[in-house]
Amino acid sequence: MTSLSTPRKGSGLGSVSTGRKVKDRTVQGLVYLAFLLALVPLLSVLWTVVVNGAKRLDPTFFQFSMNAVAGKDPGGGAYHAIIGTLQQVAITSAIAVPIAVLTAIYLVEYAGNGRLGKVISFFVDVMTGIPSIVAGLFVLALWLLTVGFGFSGFAGALALAILMIPTVVRATEEMLKLVPNDLREASYALGVPRWRTICFVILPTAMTGIVTGVMLAVARVMGETAPLLLTIFFTKAINTNPFEGPQASLPTFIWEQASDPNQTSIDRAWTGALVLIGIIMLLNLLARLVARRSAPVRR
Repeated sequence: MTSLSTPRKGSGLGSVSTGRKVKDRTVQGLVYLAFLLALVPLLSVLWTVVVNGAKRLDPTFFQFSMNAVAGKDPGGGAYHAIIGTLQQVAITSAIAVPIAVLTAIYLVEYAGNGRLGKVISFFVDVMTGIPSIVAGLFVLALWLLTVGFGFSGFAGALALAILMIPTVVRATEEMLKLVPNDLREASYALGVPRWRTICFVILPTAMTGIVTGVMLAVARVMGETAPLLLTIFFTKAINTNPFEGPQASLPTFIWEQASDPNQTSIDRAWTGALVLIGIIMLLNLLARLVARRSAPVRR
């Protein structure tokens, strides 16, 4: 009597298994090919920026501003732009991150299928698609023309915050949804209030993903140029006060130097782009280190 577990000759199981292996290897090869194709433009951009930006990567570039330096003159640096970018991004994060995280917590933990939650989610989707120059025009019309404040780094931070909030909301929302409901139910079963469960159970569990989402949003707004052209104006001097007077930033510095036909200005623009990429990479590295240390240890 033939065993049920032994396939008969000619049943086709062997050919089916071979066909599945071939399909699996084919799809795997296509995935690797797509990955390599995606790396080509990325590595090309990085290589171009590094090669061209290394020409002016010297201590002078980090120690001096462009005050009293013409476009064709050698020397000069982006000290004023680096200070402005760091201050503007810090203010933007201080405004956008708390608002975005609290909004995501409400949407996931409190709103449910309520009407208010759907309205908030709809407007978050709308804000995600807003062009960056529209955010700059909004701050220009409201903060500068209507209220009467002048150009400043804070005005630029307000425009960047508009762009940063929806990105952080969506990233935080997705991370909170990934937290298992068993953790919530276990905390509630012990009589822990919801707010304490959110603060000490849910947020620590999702912290790594939240920090990653925040850094992605920071990387996006740090390279925005259009809203800053309308809100911080231009200056070649050092302005360490982001609440008063025009202030420089690396994106506007790059735009201003690249628009000058002189080779010395173009070299400064490439170096500014390299420094901007380096700052973004450094912030991402620091964020990942902080996220690893703050992540709960699983036993």
